[in-house]
Amino acid sequence: MPGSILLRMFGGAKDTSSDDASGQASDSARPEASAGASALLMDSISEFLLGQNLAVTAANLTMAHAIFTGEDSTLARKLLERKAASLPITQDWLDQNRAVDGIEKRVKRIVGKLESSLETFAQTTRNAHDAAESYTTRIAEHASGIAGEKDPAATEQSLQDVLREIISQGSAFAAAMKQSQAETQSLRAELEKARHDADVDHLTGLPNRRAFETLLERQFREARANLEHLCVAFCDIDHFKRVNDTHGHDTGDRVIRAIGEALSRITDDNCHVARQGGEEFVMLFRGKTLQEAFDKLDAVRENFGERHFVNRSNEEPIGRITFSGGLADVFGYPNPRDALKAADEALYRAKQGGRNRIEMA
Repeated sequence: MPGSILLRMFGGAKDTSSDDASGQASDSARPEASAGASALLMDSISEFLLGQNLAVTAANLTMAHAIFTGEDSTLARKLLERKAASLPITQDWLDQNRAVDGIEKRVKRIVGKLESSLETFAQTTRNAHDAAESYTTRIAEHASGIAGEKDPAATEQSLQDVLREIISQGSAFAAAMKQSQAETQSLRAELEKARHDADVDHLTGLPNRRAFETLLERQFREARANLEHLCVAFCDIDHFKRVNDTHGHDTGDRVIRAIGEALSRITDDNCHVARQGGEEFVMLFRGKTLQEAFDKLDAVRENFGERHFVNRSNEEPIGRITFSGGLADVFGYPNPRDALKAADEALYRAKQGGRNRIEMA
C-alpha cells in the first residue's frame, strides 16, 4: 500500500524483532508494537511536514494522517509519483489536491442524491400509473353494474367515493412529483457548480490545466475551420523559489495571484489564460499572429516588471517581480501538443537568456 511505503520512506524501516517465528507478533509484544506503530506514524508526519517546509496546520496534519495511514490511498500514490519524479511537495500542491479531492467527493455525493431523487420520482410515477389503472377498472365495474343495480343511490355513492379517492390520490401524486422535480433541479444545479469548480484553480480563480486542455481542443478546431491564427504561450515567474524561501508561502501566493490578474486583464473571447500549476501559466491567442501575440504579452511583462512588492507580514521590500514567456504558432506544428512543447522550449530559452523576456519558438 502507498501509505506503508511512505511510512518507511519518512519514518524508517519498521522494527520486526518482536515478531515470533510465524511472523505474528506475540501477545506480550502487541502493546509495544502498537506504540511503535504510533510513534512511527507521528515521526513520519513530522518529518514529512517539516522536511517539505510545510506549515503545521490542522488541515495539513489531517491530510498527512490520511496519506500515511493509507486512508487516502489516491493522494498517497500521487505523493509517491511526485517524489519519484524528484518534484517538490509544496503547500500549493497539497491545497490543489485537497481541492480536487473535495470536489470529487462532492460530485459523488451529489450524483448519489440525484440518482436517489430520480428513483423516487420514477417510483411515484409507477405508483400513479398503477393507481390510474386500478381506478379505471373500478369505474368500469361500477358503470357496467349500474344497469342491473337495484339500489342506484348506493351505486352513485360508491362511484362518488371512488372519484373522491382519485382526486385525493391525484393531488398527493402531483405534490410528490413536484417535490421530486424541484429536488432534481436543485441537485443538477449543484452538480453543475461542482463540475465548474473542478475546472477552476483555487488560488487564482483562473481556469486550471484541465479546463485549458478542453478549451485548446475546441479553439484549435474552430480556428482551423475558420482559417484563423492561433498561438499558445507559457509564462513562468522568475526566481519564484527565492521569493517563497525568503518571504514565505503567503507572499508567494500573493505573487501568483498578481501575475494571474495581470495576464487576465488582456483576456477576451479570443484570448485566454489558465494556471498550468505552481508558478506557471498558459495562454491562448486566437486571431493573433505570432508577432501580435508577442507584442500583447510582452507589454504585460514590461508593465508588471515595474511594480514593487512588499512583504505584508513585516513590510520588508521584495522588490521587482518578473516573469518569462515562450510563444508558439499552433499551426506551425503537426498538432497542439507539439506547439505546447515548442512554447515550453521557448520559455526555457527565455530563462537561459537572462529571464524577464519573451521568446518566440
